[in-house]
Amino acid sequence: MTPVGDDDHPTVSPFTAGLRCACPRCGKGRLFKGYLTVADRCGVCGLELARHDSGDGPAVFLIFILGFLVVPVALVVSLNVEWPLWLHGFIWGAVILGLALGMLRPAKAYVVALQYRHRRSELEDGGP
Repeated sequence: MTPVGDDDHPTVSPFTAGLRCACPRCGKGRLFKGYLTVADRCGVCGLELARHDSGDGPAVFLIFILGFLVVPVALVVSLNVEWPLWLHGFIWGAVILGLALGMLRPAKAYVVALQYRHRRSELEDGGP
């Protein structure tokens, strides 16, 4: 039996909804209509998604996380190989840019899903 939330919709894990970039209420509809543009409404359950605003949070989190993960790897590589400085800049710039662009969409979906889980009444009833 599927767990049911307060509003008779299945409970969807914010992590699952974030990874799938799906609606935080039903887990089936698409969250985005573009690369990072949140859709107006969920095509499955009708949740008004346009009210969810993640702001700059996902980008800031990714900057910290990627800096923490990539900089030590770059330092270890630079100590073990004799690449020119411009090659390090090109390679690590491309790695960080690729990881950031690849992770930004799921990170934004995760923040929207967390917002929905913790501020559901504000977002469904019209807000403060």
